[in-house]
Amino acid sequence: MAKYIKVTVFLLGIAGLVSSFSFLSGSGKMQKAELNATQLFEEFKAATMALTEKSQAYQLKKTKLDTVQQMVAATRLAYKKIEFLLEYYYPSFVEEHVNGAPLYHAEKYSTQSLVKPPEGLQMLDELVYSDEAEEQAAEIAILARTLANKSLELEIGFQQNVYELGAVTEAMRMELIRVFSMGLAGFDTPGSANAIPEARTAMASMQHILQQQEALKTSSHFAKAEQLFAEAVAYLRKHTDFDTFDRLAFLKAFINPLYKELALLQSDLGLTTEPLHPSGRNEQAMNIFDADFLDPYFYAELKAEEDGDALRQIGKALFYDTRLSGNLQMSCASCHHPDKAFTDGLQKSQSNIMGKTVMRNSPTLLNAVYADRYFYDMRAFTLEQQAEHVIFNENEFDTAYEELLQKLNEDDAYPSQFKAVFGESQITRKMLSRALASYVLSLQSFNSEFDQYVRGEQEAIADEVRLGFNLFMGKAACGTCHFAPTFAGLMPPYFSKNESEILGVLKTPHALRKKLDEDEGRMVSGLHYENVWIYEKSFKTPTVRNIEKTAPYFHNGAYVNLDLVVDFYNHGGGAGLGLEVNNQTLAPDHLNLTEVEQSALVAFMKSLTDTDY
Repeated sequence: MAKYIKVTVFLLGIAGLVSSFSFLSGSGKMQKAELNATQLFEEFKAATMALTEKSQAYQLKKTKLDTVQQMVAATRLAYKKIEFLLEYYYPSFVEEHVNGAPLYHAEKYSTQSLVKPPEGLQMLDELVYSDEAEEQAAEIAILARTLANKSLELEIGFQQNVYELGAVTEAMRMELIRVFSMGLAGFDTPGSANAIPEARTAMASMQHILQQQEALKTSSHFAKAEQLFAEAVAYLRKHTDFDTFDRLAFLKAFINPLYKELALLQSDLGLTTEPLHPSGRNEQAMNIFDADFLDPYFYAELKAEEDGDALRQIGKALFYDTRLSGNLQMSCASCHHPDKAFTDGLQKSQSNIMGKTVMRNSPTLLNAVYADRYFYDMRAFTLEQQAEHVIFNENEFDTAYEELLQKLNEDDAYPSQFKAVFGESQITRKMLSRALASYVLSLQSFNSEFDQYVRGEQEAIADEVRLGFNLFMGKAACGTCHFAPTFAGLMPPYFSKNESEILGVLKTPHALRKKLDEDEGRMVSGLHYENVWIYEKSFKTPTVRNIEKTAPYFHNGAYVNLDLVVDFYNHGGGAGLGLEVNNQTLAPDHLNLTEVEQSALVAFMKSLTDTDY
């Protein structure tokens, strides 16, 4: 399976390496963007230098905290002007050193991992607005100096890079996703909540650069795109309150229309470009909430040219076939019922041993394909590997491929069906895994009431749902982990990496004496290099699509309804309830949501139910 590949340019400070990517326009000539890279980068570099100076002065008690806060804000705005280009060309470098999440992360070395502290703008934003800013003055100064040094590593390459129109317009489309699903959600600004000014700066910068591209003005879509950018900037200038900002209106009026117009402009002028980095995004989609916005085959070993209805039907038959289990009693459908959005409604799924269960709650298979890691503890890396874990697990199917394949090869129907697809009647392990993957991959769910409204297929949506969505993507901070449009931990805009979170989930929510669930999660997944402290009680972030049908909730199934789930988040997770949670990634602050707001959140999540299933 394709993986998120690290950009190695400049990681060792090799400033002379320059990435140059070209394409042919409709006229057959290479078209370069009109882009003054030196001027763009100078402002960002100067801001990092000024921030370094002020943070060092703060460390020496020669300036006040609000001065440092202002400098962090100014540096972030300078970064936002070139974010779409930096993120497009150097995403891994930017994530690690410039604007990654303020969380510890692990880097794999052989069979072990090195835990590294966060750095960059998000960490600075969090620290300078924290109650511990004075105690962290030295750390703030170090982070500022590191950021300035990293900007110098990027400088020469950024200025000397050859920017092609196809790449620049595609970078803008990806930035639209980022602005909406991460920026306006507050993911980028954990301390300041300065999301709206930053979104305005990013949009205004793209508008300005678009205006400079004379070669684009021959397209009838240029004027519309320019107008939409201008109106979006004006909207962001007028509506400045983070909590009350109407993200749904902004999505429908500006983000999706711009995303489409830029695509039509590219098509009109024959602007094509090869993706620089692996991405699950389908560049041909015209709406962030289109059913084909993501390419399911990016996430599986099975390829589109191998798939088809015949293979899918075999996979469906196998999905319901109890002969896949050693005791001939269990099938995939035993724990994944279609009428329950392919879950089972149990706190923890049944085992093959009467009266016993497996460790965890059964997750939905709807949209399960859209991930780079599978299971709550993220131990599997492909759909095919996920099936193998179930087949071999002594508490589930408890069988082996030799035994399983023998049963299938002796069947009256399977050999001929497989031969019609693969040209061979002797069923192999690969053929079996491809068939199961084909069926699970087909369980795609992007046709809820909410999807239809966003795509313009439905004229209206309830005010409560609108409020709930705006809370989800704003004040309630749900969208900072459940990213749109999958509303799962699949991170935009590349959609190539899954996040896991430490929430401090309780063993029994109603107990008078609160206690953390004992499950150690990702730390004990069996992957030795992830047996590190930052993954203790860390679990994959699931989708909230079809959540109305998938109760009970969380990995332990301890929360029987959505009201309990929302109340848990409203209190700040386990840490917010007063428990000691090592490295909780969910902010422990109380959200102070009213009963009306909590009810609206539930209404929005229910609007994501896909009635096709």
